[in-house]
Amino acid sequence: MRRTLPQLHTDSRALFAAGVAAVNPRTAVRQHIIRQGDTLHIAGVLYDLQCYAHVYVLGAGKAGATMAQGLEDVLGAYLTAGDVVVPYGHGAPVARVTIHEAAHPVPDQAGVQGAAALGQRAQQASADDLVFCLLSGGGSALLPAPSIGITLAEKQQVTSHLLACGASIDEINTIRKHLSQLKGGQLARLVAPATLVTLVLSDVVGDRLDVIASGPTVADPTTYRDCAEIVQCYALLDRLPAHVRRHLQRGQAGEIPETPKADDPALTQCQTVLIGNNHMALAAACTEAEARGYHTLRLSSMVQGEAREVARVLAAIAREIRQYGTPLRPPACVLLGGETTVTLLAEGNGCGGRNQELALAAALDIAGLEQVVVLSGGTDGADGPTPAAGAIADGTTVARARALGLQPATFLQRHDAYHVFHALNDGLITGPTGTNVMDMYLLLVG
Repeated sequence: MRRTLPQLHTDSRALFAAGVAAVNPRTAVRQHIIRQGDTLHIAGVLYDLQCYAHVYVLGAGKAGATMAQGLEDVLGAYLTAGDVVVPYGHGAPVARVTIHEAAHPVPDQAGVQGAAALGQRAQQASADDLVFCLLSGGGSALLPAPSIGITLAEKQQVTSHLLACGASIDEINTIRKHLSQLKGGQLARLVAPATLVTLVLSDVVGDRLDVIASGPTVADPTTYRDCAEIVQCYALLDRLPAHVRRHLQRGQAGEIPETPKADDPALTQCQTVLIGNNHMALAAACTEAEARGYHTLRLSSMVQGEAREVARVLAAIAREIRQYGTPLRPPACVLLGGETTVTLLAEGNGCGGRNQELALAAALDIAGLEQVVVLSGGTDGADGPTPAAGAIADGTTVARARALGLQPATFLQRHDAYHVFHALNDGLITGPTGTNVMDMYLLLVG
């Protein structure tokens, strides 16, 4: 069957939607926590609810509200209360949990207040209580509890510098953990001696539990020395606020206690369970592609690097398929996932995000290729400071943009991809999805 370009666009959106649906947080929680009467079954561990005076929930992240819904579905009246912090617009109806909305990716005062409420709830728990912690992407920025002597404004400056210089999520979280009172296992210290169960929806490459939401309930392998190396790598020392610089230097000198390590007593009553990740989303999208008649190839769920460089790789694969029928013969669907970065140029003052940047870069590289579509989208429904989750490019994108008087290369240079795809009606608009397992990249060749 010959696939038209509109059909390829439709299919790409359907595959993306299938991937997002497969990591629905509410469903994932219900699949991983099974209640039979008064007993909870969680990844092979049994919990007798009659043994606990209270059951609390704490949480932070883009999927926090929908994860809380799933927990309420399972626990019902057993759930006493809780506090979960989510980005603005990512709330969902809950009965027993208080949802706090705050800014992401740069924290604001509402985030400080939400983190304080969460910290107070953690300290309220006793040895007779069971505490659930719900973590997902964005949790790190949504729990701004700056270390003593550091202000929110100073922490905002640090986050902005790290984002602008193209630091990886691992590097950003390493710094955040050492400027926080909650991150890097420190929330577990507050919860102890209560029993703690953490449910995690991964938004990081490799699903490292110490990196997701900056690992507030697990051991932290990073140190103040690591922070110093990151600062040196990106030449940030002179741009850091004086209080932050002094705090990191004191930590490296041993004047400030390190974050909890694997042998910390606070971690002895803890269980952590991964309930969703990018690999699962790609698997579902792949299944949907096969059902639609595509030959499929899942390359990796661990893609990293500059968005423009990943776009060039996708374009090269498209040309290989089109010219030689390898590594797949058409109709072909190649799926990848992960999280790219964008290093802002001096002249970059546009509106966009890493997924729209990738799509626009791909559009330039596949210009003129027939029946080739590239979709790049964030599974959380957001991409930078725009209403789009990403965008869809094809071999006609550049020509159609120029017909409207737009020069795609110029827009890419100033990181202004959103306005190109908005004008072409090729933005990927989903609204908040309630989940977050990094990004999906789909290449379709008809």
